[in-house]
Amino acid sequence: MNGPNVAKLTGSSAPGKEEPAANGHGEGDANPFADYMWMENEEEYNRQVEEELLEQEFLERCFQEMLDEEDQDWFIPSRDLPSGVGPLQQQLNGLTVNDNNNADEIARKSSLNPEAKEFVPGVKY
Repeated sequence: MNGPNVAKLTGSSAPGKEEPAANGHGEGDANPFADYMWMENEEEYNRQVEEELLEQEFLERCFQEMLDEEDQDWFIPSRDLPSGVGPLQQQLNGLTVNDNNNADEIARKSSLNPEAKEFVPGVKY
């Protein structure tokens, strides 16, 4: 595959192409140090990043203080009740309500009138 096409594919000197200078940049480059220009403002960039980190830390501390204040407002029995109330708390937790086991017996002993009109608030009879 020798011929003019081989020279174009391999990147050898083609007519009209610019040869790189000895420093690796083309002769037409405006600033040979363009790759290093970010270093000019390195201190300013570092200061901005440090300010952002300090602001983020401040916001996290404020948020944690807000959560701590909110926890203080909540009533937590284990924390807020005196220590002698623990057994009473367990007794209260153990109480249950009967589920219609004696509903018929309660209905027989009731002194309510089953024939009474339904109560509607705001209506006078």
